[in-house]
Amino acid sequence: MKIAVVGAGAMGSIYAGLMADAGNEVWCVDLWQDHIDAINTQGLRVEGVSGDRTVTSINATTNADEIGPCDLIIVATKASGVKPASERLGSAMGPETTVLSIQNGLGAGELIKQYLNSDNIMIGMAQGFGASMKGPGHAHHNGMDLIRIGEMSGGLTVRLSSVVEVWNQSGFQAKGFSDINQLAWEKFICNVAFSGPCTVFDRTLGEMMADPQSWAICKACATEAYEAGRAKGIALSFDDPVDYVTKFGEKMPAARPSMLLDHHAKRRSEIDFINGMVPVVAKEVGTAAPYNEVISAIVRSKEAEF
Repeated sequence: MKIAVVGAGAMGSIYAGLMADAGNEVWCVDLWQDHIDAINTQGLRVEGVSGDRTVTSINATTNADEIGPCDLIIVATKASGVKPASERLGSAMGPETTVLSIQNGLGAGELIKQYLNSDNIMIGMAQGFGASMKGPGHAHHNGMDLIRIGEMSGGLTVRLSSVVEVWNQSGFQAKGFSDINQLAWEKFICNVAFSGPCTVFDRTLGEMMADPQSWAICKACATEAYEAGRAKGIALSFDDPVDYVTKFGEKMPAARPSMLLDHHAKRRSEIDFINGMVPVVAKEVGTAAPYNEVISAIVRSKEAEF
């Protein structure tokens, strides 16, 4: 399969490296010139739970127009990069190309839909998957539990099965789902509980949960997201959002959300697609989201100083 990974950061590089190592024709598209140059001259080193390898069969470019039509495009940018990435797909996007968007938060699929036919869009979620860049051309990953994939419009299709098979043949554990929006919302509620609050307080998940005052804020953020999702008609699998996010947090008390890591690195975060998305949906469906409004405002204020 001919595959383009748009956004070859830590996660995207892992996707690209393992898929190329499995025999697919893989192109990395990224604006980090040193990374692109390193891949083209030395190959892409991928180390971590899947082993340690240097993949030399990968093609890398900053210009998607150099690629030509692909069977699959994986958009692995941060949520804030989805819109510009969609605008730059160029000749890589053919009439039969499937676009798989894998981001935190909500709204990425809708952004891509502004530029592409929604029939060609899939949504993916990485569960238990951590990755980092050691330098140009060198990615590390410390977990890869499950890649969940579904058609944006729902249903189990032959195309979905084909994409899932490519991931599984590349060494990932992947599964197709008929209602990816439900799963996206369930992950979203967990992200909302911890991403913004942990960033504001500069704490791990466990540290937030151990402090009654900050934990109350996390629970309120999650509850607002849950109520907005229910009002929107999302078929969530649980009735107690506090219990749900508590169990999630207890599994990884030492974790720091990617939003907090962005702030440590003085980078803009995905706040508009996580806590900042709750007030947007709440306004649409007639619920309230004051905790998420405040948390989002504080995060944006911090980022204005970067």
